[in-house]
Parts: sequence; structure tokens; C-alpha cells
Amino acid sequence: MKASDLFVKALEQEGVEYIFGIPGEENLDVVDSLSRSSIKLVLVRHEQAAGFMAATYGRLTGKAGVCLSTLGPGATNLVTAAAYANLGAMPMVMITGQKPIKTSKQGRFQIVDVVDMMRPLTKFTWQIESADRVPAGVREAFRKAQEERPGAAHLELPEDIAHEISNVPVIAPSFARRPVAEKKAIGRAVELISKAKHPLLLIGAGANRKRTCKMLRQFVDRTRIPFVTTQMGKGVIDENSENFIGTAALSTNDFVHRAIDAADVIINVGHDVVEKPPFLMESGGRTVIHVNFTSAEVDPVYFPQVEVIGDIAYSIQMIGEALPEKCDRDYSFFKKTQSALFRHIRQETDDNRIPILPQRLVCEIRGMMPPNGIIALDNGMYKIWFARNYPANLPNTVLLDNALAAMGAGLPSAIVAKMVYPERRVMAICGDGGFMMNSQELKTAVQLGLDLVIIVLCDNAYGMVKWKQKDMNLNDFGLDFTNPDFVKYAEACGAVGHRAETAAGFRATAADAQIAGGVHLIEVPVDYSDNHRILNQEIRELSEQL
Repeated sequence: MKASDLFVKALEQEGVEYIFGIPGEENLDVVDSLSRSSIKLVLVRHEQAAGFMAATYGRLTGKAGVCLSTLGPGATNLVTAAAYANLGAMPMVMITGQKPIKTSKQGRFQIVDVVDMMRPLTKFTWQIESADRVPAGVREAFRKAQEERPGAAHLELPEDIAHEISNVPVIAPSFARRPVAEKKAIGRAVELISKAKHPLLLIGAGANRKRTCKMLRQFVDRTRIPFVTTQMGKGVIDENSENFIGTAALSTNDFVHRAIDAADVIINVGHDVVEKPPFLMESGGRTVIHVNFTSAEVDPVYFPQVEVIGDIAYSIQMIGEALPEKCDRDYSFFKKTQSALFRHIRQETDDNRIPILPQRLVCEIRGMMPPNGIIALDNGMYKIWFARNYPANLPNTVLLDNALAAMGAGLPSAIVAKMVYPERRVMAICGDGGFMMNSQELKTAVQLGLDLVIIVLCDNAYGMVKWKQKDMNLNDFGLDFTNPDFVKYAEACGAVGHRAETAAGFRATAADAQIAGGVHLIEVPVDYSDNHRILNQEIRELSEQL
């Protein structure tokens, strides 16, 4: 068969449901093959958004999401998404076209070395140089993308190779099980935890896998050991649990850091090097147990004394079952810290001012979202408030990026979340800066017929950077801008636009929009003027009083 047909059959063999992207002249054979396929081509308005969508599909399902672009400028537009997926451990396969490689009639028009460009940003990048290599190339790209630690893979299919003929069959995915931890390592971890007076469980990004979540819930239910999470570990265990101490949303000085300082043994599960650990190992006499699929990457602030390497779910199950039912432990300081944090989170949640305070905003959205509802955050100042103040009940119900921390991912991520889970409520939460980076996908959401609520928080500035600027005692300069009328912008795209005039009005509008169906954009002015006072001064002073 033609190589493009073989290529698409190989994608079907991998279980691909969607391909997000913008085709070009160089992959028209692939597009033609897709027209006879079970795979749905989701046409977007920018390749970067296609990459964000594919990465989010991978994050939500564990199967590699797929995106498509042409050569040259289309391929270079995937670079940010490649880094987003690779740093965030989201399985994704990118497919790019290329001019014919056996004959050329156009010199170097639009040609860049995409394979070399993708090399530092992916786990695997390869040009398919003959039709017979298609099945192996596709299988290897998906294997690399999906195995621990997941990430991005890239395949380049040149135009002339796409319509070559091949008799080679597709390759089915192989059966594979992850190796399990060595018994002596598990025994050493059990010994240390059994002797600990103040053990603490720290849940990181790598623990956010289906089997791992289940075993960690059972572990906490059985041992009652308190736990904290990193931003990308949110929701692995229900954060309404009495054992939840908080999320490490700030770099230092928050209540969570005081709890970590008080721990004598930290069970660090799923630590991902992209999220720096919320502690410094040279300060304090704590012991750190590293439980992960892979060994620790040692650096000046992270060098665990014990490593339990292998399938996390198995390791946690074995450790939990081996621990004694009763241990002499003291969790009084953890409980004191938990109470102080939760008291602080509740402050000013009833403030009625507009522009709305972020504390009130988070409280309102948490109140209107069901336990399985999904919020997709772009990157901005509000991300810290949601990470810290919004309790997540289930895995991947708070989609935030604390790896590349790329602006522009919020709306594309929400679109895919709604496609994967059409029965669940999904809300995109974007700053005005991040929203405008991929706002064209508002039209994509409308075209797909989705029921989606998009919150655009307006402070007419790059608020996160302004907060850092103030913290460094620098001049307030270079970070302010003006916005379009977002209500009219939404209407021009076929969505319904709203503008919040009061805090109570925002709540009513957002609730009505979720019920009404269709795509709704709500413009909400937000007040970040207290960020420095609360996040830099007040929290530090209160936490030091514990």
C-alpha cells in the first residue's frame, strides 16, 4: 500500500483517536489517508495550540496525543509545545512534513533541519527515509513517548516517501510491565518510616498516574501519614482528606514549608526534577526516601539517602503493607500548620469588590465545580492562588503547568479536556496576556460544538512578572497593555460573551453559562494589588509564628 496509508494504519494500531493540527502541501497524502480513517483530524488555527492539545490529551489519557504540521514554519511553531510536553512528562507524538528528499526542485525553500531542531526537546526524533521504515518508526515514537518518564517524540514524513509503496505490515504494541523495586530497598524504607516520629508524604508530578493514585490513597488511608503536594501532584489524593496539609505553591515561607521543616522523614513519591523540591536538604536533619520509576537526579538541594526505584504503585503498596499498624508518632505540629493554612485560605473569600480578589475568585469557582470538574489554567499570577487555595478532589482536575510554565496553553488544554470528557464540566481560566496568545482557538471550540466556559482575568498587564518586579524593588515599567473588548471578541467568534460587574454577578453568570451550554467567555477584572503584602509579607510572618 501507499506509505501514507500504511502510516495512518500504524497510527490506528496505536489507538490514535484525534490528530490536532494544520496540514500543508507536504502532508496532503497523509490527509488523504486520514479521510478514509477512523482518526478524526481536528483542524486548529495555530500549530502551537495543536501541540498543547496533543500534550494535554496525553496527560489525561496516558496515551500519546498526536499533532500534525507541515514543514518549515509549521514545524517551528511546534517547538514550544514540544518543550511543554517533554518537561511536563506528557506523552505526545508530532508529525511534520518535508520536501522530497530523493529529488528537489525548489532548493532550500522553507527547509530547516527539523529533526535536529527537535533533538534537544524530545525523547525521540527521526526522519522516515523509506516506506518500509514507517511501521517501525511509528511504533518506536509511541513507545518512547509513552514509557516512563513520558514526553515528546517526533516523526518527519517527507512528501516523496509518503506516496511510495510498501508491503511491510504494521507493528502491534508489545506487552510490557515496568520493573519493580528491589526488596532490600523497600525494607530499608519501611524501617525508616517505622522509626520516624514525624513522617510526611510528598506527592510530586510523577505520582499522577492511575495505578499510582489508587495505591497512594490506600497508603494514606492505612497509615494516616499526612501529605503535601507539588503543583503538578494536585488531586492524586483527595485534598479534602483530613491528612492533607497543603500544596507547595510558593517557593518558600508558606505554611507548607513549615510542615516540611518539621518532618524527620520525607517520603518523596514521584519527584520530578522539573519541579524543584519544596525543601533544601542541607537545612535540617531530615531523611528523604525517593520513591520513583527512575533514580534521583542529584543536585545541590536534592540528594536522597534512600531510593526505591521501580513501579511506584507496587513500591507504595509493598511499603504500606509492611508498615506496622501502630507507630509512636506525633502529628500535632502538622495539624497546627494545616489549621493555620486553611484559616488563611478562607480570608477575604466573601469580599465583594470588583475588580475581584483572587481569593474570592478561587472560592467561587471551587463552589461551582463538581468534584470531577476540570479547570485548565493558563500561566499567570492566578495559578499560584489556584494551586494554593483550590482543593482538588481527583487526579487531573487541576490542569496546570509547573514545568515549562508556558503561556497560551489554558484554552487549548480546556478544549481537549472537554473532548476527552464530554460529560464533565470544564472551565478554562486564563489571564488576559495568556489568553491572547492562543485566543484564536476560541473559534475552534465553537466549531467543535463544545460546552465550555472560559474565564478571562483582566489586569491589563503581565501580572506575574509585575509581582516579581515589585518583589525585587524595581521600577514598575514595561509590563502594561490594553485589551480588546472581550465580549465583542467572543461574539465575533460565535461564542457568548459576558462581563462581570460584581463578584456575586460573576458567580451567577458562570453558573448560568455552565447550564446553558455552548461556548461562553466571561471577562472578569481582577485585583492583584495585595499580592506582595499577602504572599511575600503576611504569609511569612504568620508561618514564622507557628
